[in-house]
Amino acid sequence: MFDEISLRYDFLNHFLSFGIDHYWRSRVVREIRKRFEKQLSSIKILDMATGTGDLAIAAARLRPAIIDGVDISLSMMEVGRKKVAAKRLSHMISFREGEAEQIPFEDGIYDVAMVAFGVRNFEGLKKGLQEMKRVLKPGGLMLILEFSHPEKFPMKPLYSFYSKAIIPLFGRMISRHNKAYTYLPETVAAFPSGEAFLAILREVELQKPREIRLSGGIVTLYYAEK
Repeated sequence: MFDEISLRYDFLNHFLSFGIDHYWRSRVVREIRKRFEKQLSSIKILDMATGTGDLAIAAARLRPAIIDGVDISLSMMEVGRKKVAAKRLSHMISFREGEAEQIPFEDGIYDVAMVAFGVRNFEGLKKGLQEMKRVLKPGGLMLILEFSHPEKFPMKPLYSFYSKAIIPLFGRMISRHNKAYTYLPETVAAFPSGEAFLAILREVELQKPREIRLSGGIVTLYYAEK
């Protein structure tokens, strides 16, 4: 599915979020900067479910040592490679095919493991989180940016209508894919958010889990350490 929508994926992300997705990713970058302020040039970052590499490109502003993007969609990563090359970041950002449940890297080599809007697509959620934890160094940082369930009025009913009616309509029209943007709100509705997801982070023995709610609870940034 992601291979089929790869050429229109970035445009739809920005269009359907009114461009706020740039801000959401910037919050991930801000947390990395706060945590590693004095050693940014030496840190290694894993961007799991990297897609077209938007989060990796955002993190490149920190000038880390390396950023490795991993995804199962070759077409999405090919779009990402072209973007990275155009921005002259190929020396810093690389892409590799791989599954979340079997990350193709050794234990304990990354300072940061991050994923934006991809954790709900893991075939095995806990296994994927355990794998991200495995490749982190002791004390390493895990950051997970994901859609969540707004709880307060008026955001709760507004977002419910937008996700169930507007996103599938425009997503289908622009992507020309009948299922992709129906899949999005369905997976968001079914995915645990807030305290339910923090409980899962504790189950896989991640330390100091916390959440930062963004844009009225439409999106949540989860933070934990190995």
